[in-house]
Amino acid sequence: MFSRTENFSQYIRLYPVVTFLLALNIFIAALVYLPVIGNQIYVGGMGINWLIAEGEWWRLVTPMFLHAGFSHLLFNMFSLFIFGPELEKIAGKARFLTIYLLAGVFGNIATYFLQPLDYMSVGASGAIFGIFGAFGALVYYTKRILPQLRQIILPIIVIGIVMTFLQPNINATAHITGLIVGFLIGLSYFHPKRIVSWKKRKN
Repeated sequence: MFSRTENFSQYIRLYPVVTFLLALNIFIAALVYLPVIGNQIYVGGMGINWLIAEGEWWRLVTPMFLHAGFSHLLFNMFSLFIFGPELEKIAGKARFLTIYLLAGVFGNIATYFLQPLDYMSVGASGAIFGIFGAFGALVYYTKRILPQLRQIILPIIVIGIVMTFLQPNINATAHITGLIVGFLIGLSYFHPKRIVSWKKRKN
């Protein structure tokens, strides 16, 4: 289910939203390394709570497209590359993008309200955890139909939560909020009655 066997052109054609998000994050990461403008992009977009309180509301969105170094970018984009396609295929393009963006934005909103004013953060991890949360909702509805999905997703979610609290400099608020938001949206999207109505419309 999560093994990627497509070639480059097939991947782009089959998963356009995931491809766009991967390209956007990598492009912005490359811009950040440019002299002068890179620092302006990074500082101007990172989540800084006291600046949000001053009215810079775009910082509730832009942090999810910035990363604190190559390893941070690599981990998040690898997770998106592996797990994103299956969710885009199951949920559809618009619903997948909704899960991703809302999980990321609400993770940043929760960070603003629950962390001190001097708190600063970047990263797509809240959105990535939203993907895991949506799969958690799918597991909730299909635990008897797709036991293999449960065997894969639940350990990933547990490991992700544990690592969130073991590693330093991790925005645990965004991670947990993203997971919850993804799960709640997934409960709506993957409800059996809604899935039946989708199938009827397609037929």
